[in-house]
Amino acid sequence: MRSSVYLFILICILFLSCKNSIAVADSETTPPTSQGYQGQAPSPIVPTVDKPVQRQWKGIWSFEDESVFFSNDFDGARLNGVASDGNNHFTVWITAENTPINVSPWYAFKVWSKEPKEITIKLSYQDSRSRYYPKLSRDGIHFKPIDSISFKAINPGEGDFGIKAAPEFAELKLEVNQEPLWVSAQELYTSKRVESWVDSLSMNTYVKSYEIGRSHEKRPLNLMEISNGGTQKKAVMIISRQHPPEVTGFLAMKSFIEKISGDSEQAKKFRNEFTVFAVPNMNPDGVDNGHWRHNMGGIDLNRDWQNFNQPETQSIRKFLTNKKTEGYEFVFGVDFHSTWDDIYYPLDTTVTGQKGKIVFDWIKQISDRLPQKQTNVKPSDQLNPTMVSRTYLFVEHDMPAIVFELGDNTPRDFLKEKGEVAAEELMELLLKEN
Repeated sequence: MRSSVYLFILICILFLSCKNSIAVADSETTPPTSQGYQGQAPSPIVPTVDKPVQRQWKGIWSFEDESVFFSNDFDGARLNGVASDGNNHFTVWITAENTPINVSPWYAFKVWSKEPKEITIKLSYQDSRSRYYPKLSRDGIHFKPIDSISFKAINPGEGDFGIKAAPEFAELKLEVNQEPLWVSAQELYTSKRVESWVDSLSMNTYVKSYEIGRSHEKRPLNLMEISNGGTQKKAVMIISRQHPPEVTGFLAMKSFIEKISGDSEQAKKFRNEFTVFAVPNMNPDGVDNGHWRHNMGGIDLNRDWQNFNQPETQSIRKFLTNKKTEGYEFVFGVDFHSTWDDIYYPLDTTVTGQKGKIVFDWIKQISDRLPQKQTNVKPSDQLNPTMVSRTYLFVEHDMPAIVFELGDNTPRDFLKEKGEVAAEELMELLLKEN
């Protein structure tokens, strides 16, 4: 049985050594209003050359006087230290892969016990607060939010949105036994699970999947191509999971792709006239290593669309350039993300002109279909530097594009509906224009 006492002491020393080292560059928000989350301030220019990344120790934590065990030995896990406080109370430490970093404190671990008992776990973070409401699972596939009576916010924050509104710590009361219980910030969609989903869609003859590059750790960067074949050269580009914890964006993208790949007459007609290219997991290293934000180069990929220092962004650039050479015209681009609440980040028509109007038409049609949740819109009028995917797609490929953000806690049934509605409305607009 392995004791974690010395490891925990080491973690505490590391915490003290990097105390106050995090400078959260892109998490500040405008004050919340009655309309909800108003979005992030303009993102600063940051270097995108590789930086060191601290790898997690992987294994099982056990204690001499306890029958409870913790593990981070699986893809997508994040657990950096555990202490037994006595009386079935434990403190877990969650640290980032490097700093400075956006405050997206991802965690995922398993816990079990030799005999059934109730335990309390305190979630504690490296210079962050408790952003994500815990999800529980007995199989690592099917997750549901922890019951509110088993969740206690400690030192609640201020306001309605943003990291300052989150509690400093959280305590979870859990019933554990010999069967492992997964505790995770959001649902686990690791590279293997995403690949399994893509494979299921690839059973259709009009869906193909192939590798367009490799990540830092040589994981394949896979792309889906959805088309009925033929000579059509108009295309749509879809990206998801540049940031590992942003699972709600992925879930909306998943629903979006499934609708376009479906059996409706609209989808069939659309696939006859357009090709959809999609990279559902653009940061497989970050996803499988349980990162808060970055890839294994220690970089936020959505800040590397100017200099292209990272293999993941380089692969997308090469792919788009090759398709342009082959005569493809990209007519729309969507980059799915997650944040504190649903929000759209288009480019303002003052800089895109008539070309970008279709993005706002799309937003309006989605909003008309889903009046129960009016999503905030925050356009940008900055085209230089490109830096983020949306701006690069427009500047370099004349592609109307948008960052499509879903809330961390947006209900999952609504995420699915919104993804479907977004697909239907985009297909209608593009077919009308074609």
